Amino acid sequence: MAASANLSPLSSSSALSKPISKRPYFFLTTPQKNTFSHFSKTLPKPSCFPCKRVFHTQKPQFSISSKNPISEFFSTSQSDPEDDFVSSSGVGDDKPREECGVVGIFGDPEASRLCYLALHALQHRGQEGAGIVAVNNNVLQSVTGVGLVSEVFNESKLDELPGEMAIGHVRYSTAGSSMLKNVQPFVAGYRFGSVGVAHNGNLVNYRALRAMLEDNGSIFNTTSDTEVVLHLIAISKARPFFLRIVDACEKLEGAYSMVFVTEDKLVAVRDPFGFRPLVMGRRRNGAVVFASETCALDLIEATYEREVYPGEVLVVDKKDGVQSLCLIPHPVPKQCIFEHIYFALPNSVVFGRSVYESRYAFGEILATEAPVDCDVVIAVPDSGVVAALGYAAKAGVAFQQGLIRSHYVGRTFIEPSQKIRDFGVKLKLSPVRGVLEGKRVVVVDDSIVRGTTSSKIVRLIKEAGAKEVHMRIASPPIIGSCYYGVDTPSSEELISNRMSVEEIREFIGCDSLAFLPFDSLKEMLGSDSPNFCYACFSGKYPVMPREVKVKRVGDFLDDGLNGPFDSIDGGWVKGPQNFNIEKQIDPLYQPSKI
Repeated sequence: MAASANLSPLSSSSALSKPISKRPYFFLTTPQKNTFSHFSKTLPKPSCFPCKRVFHTQKPQFSISSKNPISEFFSTSQSDPEDDFVSSSGVGDDKPREECGVVGIFGDPEASRLCYLALHALQHRGQEGAGIVAVNNNVLQSVTGVGLVSEVFNESKLDELPGEMAIGHVRYSTAGSSMLKNVQPFVAGYRFGSVGVAHNGNLVNYRALRAMLEDNGSIFNTTSDTEVVLHLIAISKARPFFLRIVDACEKLEGAYSMVFVTEDKLVAVRDPFGFRPLVMGRRRNGAVVFASETCALDLIEATYEREVYPGEVLVVDKKDGVQSLCLIPHPVPKQCIFEHIYFALPNSVVFGRSVYESRYAFGEILATEAPVDCDVVIAVPDSGVVAALGYAAKAGVAFQQGLIRSHYVGRTFIEPSQKIRDFGVKLKLSPVRGVLEGKRVVVVDDSIVRGTTSSKIVRLIKEAGAKEVHMRIASPPIIGSCYYGVDTPSSEELISNRMSVEEIREFIGCDSLAFLPFDSLKEMLGSDSPNFCYACFSGKYPVMPREVKVKRVGDFLDDGLNGPFDSIDGGWVKGPQNFNIEKQIDPLYQPSKI
């Protein structure tokens, strides 16, 4: 069943509306083009300075023509990942799940088809749903569905989305359940036209904003925090449209990298802390492209130009080209370190650093600081491979493929009635006995979350004849849940929050265990170290969740049509308690006032 998820026209209640903040605006100097390099370490930051509302523009070079995507979906009932992995792919269930991926394209006659390809490149960021909104003759057309990009879109669906402007989204739900009505991009009509939005991140003050909006007459159609943004835009009295976005964003707290589309504009926004990545590129015909990662630019032959800076709003239209506004300047970005550890593809450049080089360096640090006598180094594919290469090179030991990953495991599969131990892991990973038998094996993985999958992998390797198994983890121990758009378990479920390293070693059954030292990670990042968020390792949150319930865990019981808002309560967990606010919050952070 194909379906679209357009929202009804938003309530135009203005009780919450207020004039745009009086705080001074800062504007960015026109950025210089950067030659793309997969090994660039840093990007030049623009100088910000107070000024009047004047924009630095880049004139577009646009051409015109059309075509676009989405189709069938099937719902998947996901069981607990610890229940024999019967309804999901075993290995990935004990990892933090990436939030979402977004794409925006302006000025290309095949915008929606390019958007479709870019979403394929970002599929690793979300597999539960996908959607595209295209603009044709000043009309926003939306196609969304549940499932992978290839399952949602086909030729006929792409043909329904002509136009030279489009935004797209792949989803792994972090707020709101995995139902069709929560699949983005969202489209809504309000008194001045229509707007579509795709959001990567998580708002920590979502419930408070939603309650206030509902008290003033707003009607919600989804359980996603992104819908709040549309309501805030609708009630804003600011002019022109991009200032409505600024007005709305001033009320948001948490992580957001968003792309908006109207009848004639494409807008990209990144939160003041820059938690989630967002980059800008350009195709040879002058079309402007925004995407969560540079790998999406590579696929559609767009040249990487720069990041969307933390706190920046970029407005693209035919008249003025690219206009840049600094929304809410913040002197210290807090970019998610897990993008470099696990989420992003190795061929991407994220936050101005090569992901491949970062992971390779993590492996080298582990080999230096936690050496062990071994015969072979292997990785838990795929995210542990680059770190394992770094470890092996530094240790002077051969790297081999000791575990082969199956890329053809479906989203659901049937287990025989005679139970098979570690069924999900065995279905996904196959040990190579010739590599492992009689060997002292170092196994490099990117992280340990609950520890359940790690214990099964160790057992799998030992059953293949390994003499010793030494686990090396290319991240520090995860002790805190993420509230900025990454689906991690509650702190109580995180094994490193409950056990010492030695206790974890005993639990997973390996001969030795070592994590990437936190101080060594920061030292490796050098002068960029203060610009990263380490809340999952330190428990110190740059933006403190101020609500009793702040993040989603698991799927909610809702058919996507009739479920009440109260049904999501079972999917939210309490925010961190007993924190010394003065010690845990970034002292430079100034919370926005609603």
